[in-house]
Amino acid sequence: MARDYKHRAHQKKTKLEYSSVSWWKWLLVILIIGLFASFLIFLGNSSPEIEKQKIVSLPKKEKPKKVKELKEPQFNFYTILPETEIVVPDYEIDTRSREEHFGKGKPLKYLIQAGSFRQFSTADKLRANLALMGIESKITKAIVGNVTWNRVVMGPYTQSSKVSSIKKRLRKNGIDTRVTEIKG
Repeated sequence: MARDYKHRAHQKKTKLEYSSVSWWKWLLVILIIGLFASFLIFLGNSSPEIEKQKIVSLPKKEKPKKVKELKEPQFNFYTILPETEIVVPDYEIDTRSREEHFGKGKPLKYLIQAGSFRQFSTADKLRANLALMGIESKITKAIVGNVTWNRVVMGPYTQSSKVSSIKKRLRKNGIDTRVTEIKG
């Protein structure tokens, strides 16, 4: 059905149409804006201010009348170190024996230690085994702390080639050794 829309287009509005926002919504928006503004003002005023602080000095402790003098540390290694034995690694023994072969070796004395035991009887058994192999050895005592150690030692030897051959021979028989260079 056809309608006539002609009259509708020219009609004038007689009522002013207002928005349908109620008064309490406007009040709420104004209240939120006010609270936000007061919060910003609060933050602006509460910024930390640097105040000069007074330096308070604590009362000084008095030194006791009797001061114990601290003893200076005593270093004994200046006297002990030259007297000790220096452990010589395997590669150094081989190098020194090659130098001796070419006539460039230095005259040094070596000791070979085959073992160190707390029991004298164990050290004596090792000494007997070395004697059966044809190697002369002796037992020396070394005190480390409160413990006495019985060391089975061979030497002194002046040629590193001799030391190298004895060391190889002992290694074949399952005896580990340590070579030390002694002074004198």
